[in-house]
Amino acid sequence: MSASDFTTAILVNQSPEEVFNTVTNVRGWWSEEIEGNTAKQNDEFNYHYEDIHRCKIKLTEVIPNQKIVWLVEENYFKFTEDKTEWTGTKPTFEIKEKDGKTELRFTHFGLTSEYECFEICRDAWTNYIQNSLKKLIETGKGEPNATGKPQTENEKKLSQN
Repeated sequence: MSASDFTTAILVNQSPEEVFNTVTNVRGWWSEEIEGNTAKQNDEFNYHYEDIHRCKIKLTEVIPNQKIVWLVEENYFKFTEDKTEWTGTKPTFEIKEKDGKTELRFTHFGLTSEYECFEICRDAWTNYIQNSLKKLIETGKGEPNATGKPQTENEKKLSQN
């Protein structure tokens, strides 16, 4: 892992199996605007947020209750000069027991500070993992993007441009 890849982690009381099942419920914590399947190896899904961000993701590695690796096959950002930033990157979820709890470590391999989107993406992923996904794991209710409902201040600003 490069020190420049974005990483964030949460610690919860739920089992690795509960965490795994919640991560694969992408509509419950990232966006309600997901088309396709999000749980098994080789599943593919499309994400879009208004006309600002679209991507196509394939699950390339799925180890139940331990690890999920996404490959961003296609990406479009309205707000960056290189509209395809993220293409070829690998958002990765690693799940392990730690001191009687479950740790979920999210690393977006390839999302580095050299990317124009880095700050916006870092803030968005931090919100989705530390807030929405954690709430979904702990309470059964996340805070995904709903149609036309931005989650972070940066997303709100981008929507207004």
